[in-house]
Amino acid sequence: MPGRILIVDDDPLVPRTLKLLLQKHGHEVRTAPGVAEGLAQLQARPADVVVSDINMPAADGFEMLKGVKHGWPGTQVVLVTGYGTIESAVRGMREGAFDYVTKPVLDEEMVLVVDRALESARLRTENAELRAALDRATGGKKVIGADGAFLKVFDTIEAVAPTRATVLITGESGTGKSMIARLIHEASPRKAAPFVEMNCGALPEGLLESELFGHTKGAFTGASGARVGRFLAADRGTMFLDEIGASTPALQLKLLRVLQERRFEPVGSEDSLEVDVRLLLATNEDLGKAVADGRFRQDLYYRISVVPIHLPPLRERVSDVPLLAQHFLKRFSEENSKKVAEIDDGTMTILQAHGWPGNIRELENVIERGVILARGDVLMPGDLPPELTRSAPAPTGSRTLPLKRALEIPEREIIERTLRAHNWNRQRTAVALDINRTTLFNKMRKYGLLDRRPGRPLPA
Repeated sequence: MPGRILIVDDDPLVPRTLKLLLQKHGHEVRTAPGVAEGLAQLQARPADVVVSDINMPAADGFEMLKGVKHGWPGTQVVLVTGYGTIESAVRGMREGAFDYVTKPVLDEEMVLVVDRALESARLRTENAELRAALDRATGGKKVIGADGAFLKVFDTIEAVAPTRATVLITGESGTGKSMIARLIHEASPRKAAPFVEMNCGALPEGLLESELFGHTKGAFTGASGARVGRFLAADRGTMFLDEIGASTPALQLKLLRVLQERRFEPVGSEDSLEVDVRLLLATNEDLGKAVADGRFRQDLYYRISVVPIHLPPLRERVSDVPLLAQHFLKRFSEENSKKVAEIDDGTMTILQAHGWPGNIRELENVIERGVILARGDVLMPGDLPPELTRSAPAPTGSRTLPLKRALEIPEREIIERTLRAHNWNRQRTAVALDINRTTLFNKMRKYGLLDRRPGRPLPA
């Protein structure tokens, strides 16, 4: 992926060599002999990635890093250091640098690091846009996750949001289906129009039809006046129907007509009303099986599943548990004026081993309870509900876990323990674990360890 690169180094030979190298890979490259000149160039034209030497006269690479992070927070910084100053590079990473390379610089390593930095910058921009849309839709609540299957959901949202396609969101209770529906609406051209939500399993059949389509005065006992239904209230906007699997055959037929003709009749009326509504639906049951059982119309099923989005359960996103837990910890600590800033390693092991039948909603409740009961600034196993600590995997292996999940738990612990032992120096950690730095980097990203350094909590 081509990008805009700025190289800052007082040695004229280094920028010249790196410029030729990176230009061969399609990048636009500029150079600057010092920090002042580099910041001036950024002011004139921002860059995606800054490659800066640490040891320079007048102002060093840390000043460059500080200036970039202050003025251009979306720009990634790669530091170049001599072999004897690796500790300085690690310090730079703690202060926000993306990565570092050591002299003499290997061409392959520089190209790899720059490509990763560009990819990170791109993802950061995309995530910022999605998160901004989500903040508007959910009042500031965050979507947290780095799991591959979960990130694919956002690719689908990005593709489908600008259209008027009907979307069926599936997943277990507590996985965030309503939140995803709001995000689709907020990222769509209809975002200025109403977003109307209705749970099809929350009302009895008669009241549900009236609630959705409205009714005339005297349409049924107790209808003392006419009522505007939610579909009409959502005109030009988005209608989200949760638990669509609980809808009755009569309601399914009406929904099919709304999708096909954009028209419906209020209860008790023969006059049709026309609406322009984008329909989003959600269910926690297998609609294919419901069709086979005769409980759901096949023609409606095909109409509503134009674009399916499946939200994986939390037990299949075990690497996201630390990110979500730390996010909820920060949120509930602030809401309850507590100073619980960290999660004990033993506590995190229990959280990652739990099956989470209630998914994200259950994890949220567990962390809120833990924060309220915590007596110190670290969330300990004793702060968790008894059912979690009782079901935690014992050393004897009495609790059976899927093999993949069972292997991930000790792997994460070993990596984090080794990182701590080497003061979060990735080069030394990789050597100690007998793996290369790229493998270590990918595993740190998988387990939410990239930003878990001394003095820096996990990102919210």
